[in-house]
Amino acid sequence: MKRREFLQSSMAMAAGAALPTLGAAAEPASVGKPVVKSYRQLGKTAITMSDISFGAGKLASASMILRAIDQGVNYFDTAPDYGSSEALIGEAMTKFKQRDKIYIASKYCEAIPYPAHLAIGKSKADYIAAVDASLKRMNLDYLDVVFVHAIGEKSASVEQEQQRLLDATMLEATEALKKAGKVRYLAVSSHGPNNLEPLLTTAVASGHYDIIMTAFNFMKFPQLPEVLKMAAARGVGIIAMKTLAGAKESQVEAGAAVFEHAAFRWVLKHPQIAGLVVTIKTVDDLNLYLQASGSSFAAADQQALDLYAARHGQNYCRTGCGDCMGSCPQGVDIANILRYQMYFEDYGDEKRAMQSYAALSHSASPCASCQQPSCTAACSHGLPVANKLQAAHRTLSFTMVA
Repeated sequence: MKRREFLQSSMAMAAGAALPTLGAAAEPASVGKPVVKSYRQLGKTAITMSDISFGAGKLASASMILRAIDQGVNYFDTAPDYGSSEALIGEAMTKFKQRDKIYIASKYCEAIPYPAHLAIGKSKADYIAAVDASLKRMNLDYLDVVFVHAIGEKSASVEQEQQRLLDATMLEATEALKKAGKVRYLAVSSHGPNNLEPLLTTAVASGHYDIIMTAFNFMKFPQLPEVLKMAAARGVGIIAMKTLAGAKESQVEAGAAVFEHAAFRWVLKHPQIAGLVVTIKTVDDLNLYLQASGSSFAAADQQALDLYAARHGQNYCRTGCGDCMGSCPQGVDIANILRYQMYFEDYGDEKRAMQSYAALSHSASPCASCQQPSCTAACSHGLPVANKLQAAHRTLSFTMVA
């Protein structure tokens, strides 16, 4: 049975009284439609979020937001550099009148192609203007959460990225936005590949951040559990992302759970995790993912994860790993290039992947003539890194390459 076929066998679930309703703003909930069954406290914040929450990086329509709310999703993650995402959320907000029933997070970014994170050197006015622009696009009076986004994405030292984390101007702007009632909580996100764990540790220890959102899945994050424990002990809320380990198609086999459900349950079995954010593009995605809400990790889930690892373990570049960083004498930005290739191949996000690749200062163009691929030797997971970089350059380049 394939993942989409599994949808046909989904059980009917009834929405609980705590779920927000849309009234005339969207289709009424119908019998058999999967709904959120678990909500969790996000650290010391006043947010109780749906365990399966909505990543709006590939939002196709305002109706998807309304449909998700109708099925119990109450936390939505977007950004100015996610294309038309904020504008579509704004369209949905003109129809949904229960703002206090949902939580919306955005980023300190400009409205240009990803990555457009505000960098060191931006003024207090720049940070405030970025939030004001997000609020205007989304027809909102306030954001529940604003993120310093993708810390550790660029090939910078720990010290340089710590400057972005602890930038006094950014912190001053955030306090001003909180006092003005435009932002409730400050957060930081990281999917690596550079220094994910030490940077998140810095964020938690600083006392400035209410929430962290981190890449986390069953493949490889040996040091991250210690960061999660530290954050939980300090009351910092924790959200997981990149939970599908590349989101490659995986068939369901006899005795095994649906892979997506297994991957979500593995993440949510960690008591420090309040919820996960996953990109939802279609109604099928929404219905498939919500079937995992409120359910427990079981032996069939582990079987599904083992099957996935066996099929894709030597092809999936572990988000946040960073083993290969610094191995290339040409300075090729290995991990980010392979992540953009994943966006292209597995996420169906071709435009964003190509734009992000074009913005890199060190592309994979030297890889075609490389005679000593030290990157392959540096990979502790046995990936053919040099071959993957050459393929990525062919795929992601705007111009024709040999």
